[in-house]
Amino acid sequence: MKSKIHLLAIGFLLVSIVSFGLTPVCATEPIAPNIYEVKAGDTLPKLAVTFDTTIEELKVSNGLQSDSLFVGQKLWVPIVYEVVAGDTLKNLAITHNSTPDIIKSTNGLESEQLYTGQLLKIVPKKMQMQGQHILMTREEFKNWLFHNQFNRQIQIIQQHHTWLPSYDQFKGNNHFQMLTSMENFHKKEKGWQNIAQNITTFPDGTVAVSRPFNVAPEGSIGEQANSVGLAIEHIGNFDVGHDVMTAEQKETIVYITALLCLKFGLSPTIDHVTYHHWWHLRSGERVLDNSPEYNVKSCPGTGFFGGNTTQHAKEHFYPLISKKMEELAESNN
Repeated sequence: MKSKIHLLAIGFLLVSIVSFGLTPVCATEPIAPNIYEVKAGDTLPKLAVTFDTTIEELKVSNGLQSDSLFVGQKLWVPIVYEVVAGDTLKNLAITHNSTPDIIKSTNGLESEQLYTGQLLKIVPKKMQMQGQHILMTREEFKNWLFHNQFNRQIQIIQQHHTWLPSYDQFKGNNHFQMLTSMENFHKKEKGWQNIAQNITTFPDGTVAVSRPFNVAPEGSIGEQANSVGLAIEHIGNFDVGHDVMTAEQKETIVYITALLCLKFGLSPTIDHVTYHHWWHLRSGERVLDNSPEYNVKSCPGTGFFGGNTTQHAKEHFYPLISKKMEELAESNN
């Protein structure tokens, strides 16, 4: 395929820690013709001019929560593409992270018929965003995560459940309403600077990023876990006798935890994938299973993947993450 605007194609390395060993596996993923890799000196205004678009379009196409860019970050950008034999709107949409309807409307096409040599402006599709909140499918989260660069060290992936809101409050289409409510509660009632968690998962399997990854989470788990942590809140009350986790949410939790381990070079162990239950409520020290119940929360739930102890995690949760990491690494080879 040829593109009128020539973009540097650089495969990114997906470094994985397979199973419980520390064996790095490198895999490359094909780079789409309309992915641009940020270089020193790039700014959103400069790139908007270069690619004949707007700052807002760049932000909503890439799930950007601020105007800051980082060297090595990958962005979906508009390009002008020259049609070659065999091209279809559907295939072009898949390759360029767009849709047939977007390509048709952008270029004033009345049908899906294409001809060799035709020039098309291909605009990437927009992500679902409301304020700082980005709502994604699992696959969209994967692309978003590996396209981004972060300036904070991540060593701990925290697992939490919301307890409230629970499944009763989820109506299937009120993701942003729930995120905004949590953000307002955390800021007004808790006195925190922002919504506490970086990531939220929902019963339908979708995942949201809210608090920027470059900002440490807030909350009662304590500074020791927060300073190098990412907090994931799973919508639901997963104490025994309450919400029964859906298969969709279960798959998302395993999938995104595996992705985060791959992205940040972590392994599914008690040192890297932690439960809120293992941290003292007042001191913020890690106590694992060695504390009276009144000093710790049940979070992420006494029924979370079999239970909330370290043994439950080792027997029921970590093996799923390890297996998913292997699958993801193999799929990118």
